Amino acid sequence: MYVLALVTQKGGSGKSTLATGLAVAAMQRGERVALVEADAQGTISKWKDRRENLYPRVACLADPAEIEPLIARLRAEGIWLAIIDTAATNNRLAMRAIANADLSLIPARPSPADIEAAVPTLIAIRRLNRRFAFILNQTPTRGCRLSEAATSLNSLGVLALPFIAQRNDHQDALGAGLGVTEFAPEGKAADEIVALWGWISEHLVGEFDEHGQAAVKNAC
Repeated sequence: MYVLALVTQKGGSGKSTLATGLAVAAMQRGERVALVEADAQGTISKWKDRRENLYPRVACLADPAEIEPLIARLRAEGIWLAIIDTAATNNRLAMRAIANADLSLIPARPSPADIEAAVPTLIAIRRLNRRFAFILNQTPTRGCRLSEAATSLNSLGVLALPFIAQRNDHQDALGAGLGVTEFAPEGKAADEIVALWGWISEHLVGEFDEHGQAAVKNAC
């Protein structure tokens, strides 16, 4: 089983929206997926309440000591991917999620404030010697601000592709209890999430260097 953690101390970076979108995209490709809500705000649980489909399952987590037992239970159930949505803080629960993740994703909007706020999370990940990638999220479709942000994040580590543009489909899907690939499967937002899941799935099961070059490993 693989564990993916979405982490950053900056609020409003879109962790929960990315988590639900990626979970559904992976599920639509035949993977057994669980979402782990480690954020007291409860966005994932509220999304699940609005959802008619029973899957993916959602497990809630408040105690850092419960992460390892929960991961063991999910593995025993045959879950292939667990996606942990953490709170907007570098608390003990977020640090424990990073320590147990095969890959941590750091979403950042293309602004100096978001990039600066990602640095403490990056320091914690490097201290734990864990793999990570940045995701440029809620971006304009074009402009110099986007290229400047990409350059800044590339200088700090691996940057996942493609960038995820600010599109109404993401919020509308969240409000409907759907993944964006269910809500508007022919839309640009769905295309971007599918492509991002392709990038993540390749890197999740492989080692990669600071340039994002992957080599498949045998972990399961």
